[in-house]
Amino acid sequence: MQVIGFNFEKISAERKQSKKPVANIEVNSNINIKSITQEEIDLAKEKHALKFDFEFSINYKPDLADILFNGFILLLVEKDESKEILKKWKTKKIDDKIRIPVFNTILTKCNLKALQLEEELSLPTHVPLPKIQQSQNKPYAG
Repeated sequence: MQVIGFNFEKISAERKQSKKPVANIEVNSNINIKSITQEEIDLAKEKHALKFDFEFSINYKPDLADILFNGFILLLVEKDESKEILKKWKTKKIDDKIRIPVFNTILTKCNLKALQLEEELSLPTHVPLPKIQQSQNKPYAG
C-alpha cells in the first residue's frame, strides 16, 4: 500500500463567539471516511488506486468554533487487496492495516493546517504543543 495523493476539497473555519475568554473549553475532533471508490489511473497496471473521501472536524465547546476539512486520499494497492477493501467497505468496515495509515495521513495533513487556522482565529490549539520548562533542581548547563 502506498499513498499517491492527498487533496483538500473544502476547508472551513468559523469562530462563533467574540474574543472574550471562555472558561472550560472542550475540544473534540473526529475523522469520518465518507466513501471508498476505485479510481482509474495509468500509474501501475498491476495495482488499483482507491480513493478515500474523508471529513475531519474539530469542534470547540461551548459553541466557540468549528473547523472542518473535506478531502480525499489516494492509495495504490494490490488488485486482490483492493477487492477485499471494497467488499468490507459495503458494511462500513476497514481493516486496521489500511485504516491506521490512512487516518495517520489525514491527521498529519489536517492537524498542520488546523494549527495555522487556530492561530489566525485566536483559538487554543486542539493538540498540546511541546513546551520547555525550567528544571527545579538543575541549573542550565548549555
